[in-house]
Amino acid sequence: MKALQILVVEDDSLIAMLLADTLMELGHAVCSVETTESGAVLAARRCQPDLIIVDGQLRDGNGVAAINEILSTGFIPHLFVSGNIKKVLARKPGSVAIEKPFRESELVRAIQQALEAG
Repeated sequence: MKALQILVVEDDSLIAMLLADTLMELGHAVCSVETTESGAVLAARRCQPDLIIVDGQLRDGNGVAAINEILSTGFIPHLFVSGNIKKVLARKPGSVAIEKPFRESELVRAIQQALEAG
C-alpha cells in the first residue's frame, strides 16, 4: 500500500493520538487531526487527503454529517471508527466502519476496503 495523506477526525484526544501514531508507524502521513464536524470539513478542503478516518459521533456535530458535506464536492475514500457502528451504518448504509476498540490489523483491512470502494 502506498503512503497516504490521512485526515483523522476524532474528538477523544487519546484515541486520536494513538490512531495518528499507528498510521505513521504504517508509513502514512496525518495531514490534520480534527475534533469537530466543521473542523473536518475545513481540513478536508485544506489538506485534500487521500483518506479520511472519522469518528461516527463527535462532541460538536457528527462524523456522518461531516462526510456527507465533504463528499458533496467529490469523493474521498473514508472509513468510520465508532463505539456504535450500527448507529453509523443506519445513517450511512454500506459504509466501511470498524468498532472501537479495534486492532491494527482491523484498521489496515478497513483502510484497504475504503480505498477499494472509491
